Amino acid sequence: MPEIDVVDSSWVGVPPAALAPVVADPDNWRRWWPDLELRVAELRGPKGVRWTVLSGRGGTVTGSMEVWLEGVDGGTVAHYFLRLDGTGTPLTARRRDRIADEYRTRAKRVFWAVADRLDPGRIARVAGPPTRIP
Repeated sequence: MPEIDVVDSSWVGVPPAALAPVVADPDNWRRWWPDLELRVAELRGPKGVRWTVLSGRGGTVTGSMEVWLEGVDGGTVAHYFLRLDGTGTPLTARRRDRIADEYRTRAKRVFWAVADRLDPGRIARVAGPPTRIP
């Protein structure tokens, strides 16, 4: 089990094929996670990207990261996974929690901003996909 294990999901009202190029663009992920040195482990097309985290937070962590794109209800659920371990002495519980919370919050902000750009007319993001009325 990694010391830091972040799992989060955000729904975006566009199909995976529209979101995938945004996630795969190195300029975007360098801007989204500037403190992580990432190397692509697998470009998965409309299913997302997997990275190896070579270094992060000033060289204090390494691990893996993934954005998995899943088509759901006419849009896409962007599943975000970040697994990190300290490179030196073990991280304290407080530091692990703080780092996890920072990345979870950042991921939510990233995907909400992407959703606002790709699907600008949608009013609410928190509730997820629109409710189907029979």
